[in-house]
Amino acid sequence: QVQLEESGGGLVQPGGSLRLACVPSRRIWRLTVMAWYRQPPGKQRELVAAITNGGRTNYGDSVKGRFTISRDNYKNTMSLQMNNLNIDDTGVYYCYSGGSLGDPQGDWGQGTQVTVSS
Repeated sequence: QVQLEESGGGLVQPGGSLRLACVPSRRIWRLTVMAWYRQPPGKQRELVAAITNGGRTNYGDSVKGRFTISRDNYKNTMSLQMNNLNIDDTGVYYCYSGGSLGDPQGDWGQGTQVTVSS
């Protein structure tokens, strides 16, 4: 099991930016897939972005061109840079790690709240 610690959430105005970070309890290069999911109020959890240990990335359609996922082996951190935020980006953002997306053995962080509001 991998513990995942998220940080960086908060309140931001529309058009603003935030950067989320996720630090795993294990060396990041050992983790095949890491991802960010989010759960908007009253909706199901959805994929935001994913990255493999080879650097391959995948983004949800609603965030393409605005969000960038990255992983830094030296800092042992996965990050999500979120630009041009809008109110539909509001939700709890969860860090995920597993052998693949949807891995039943995958691990989840506690979540960090992102609120976009004027």
